[in-house]
Amino acid sequence: MNLKDCIKFANENPVCYLATVEGDQPRVRGFLMWFADENGFYFHTGASKRVSKQLKKNPKIEVCFFAPAPPPSAGKMMRVAGKARFLDDIALKTRLLEERPFLKAIGTGKPDDPLFEVFQIYTGEAHFWTMENNLRESEIKGIRF
Repeated sequence: MNLKDCIKFANENPVCYLATVEGDQPRVRGFLMWFADENGFYFHTGASKRVSKQLKKNPKIEVCFFAPAPPPSAGKMMRVAGKARFLDDIALKTRLLEERPFLKAIGTGKPDDPLFEVFQIYTGEAHFWTMENNLRESEIKGIRF
């Protein structure tokens, strides 16, 4: 497994669970990843949301992507742990609004609206998991990016 496998898995299974920390309390929520490429995993949120405030205070993040499979398999998951950063890039935000036009109904609907935020997990490590390696977690090789 390598980074290309991680990118492919995330793009094919963009519904994920994203964890942040607020004080000493973990916070997890479902999220729809926007896209992944060789530079990281990209998401968007609103500046007024708690997830935005949590990541600005502590950029450590973990995301779990899951591909279900029929029983008896438990499917396959990929956990990505790393650091997030916010990207204030008008071209990227323009692309976001083109690819997800439903976001135009929020705020001004323009890429320069400060309500729209794009963030990227730009560094970290990914691990794949299946029931076959369930009890060998310490043996699973991480994929650094």
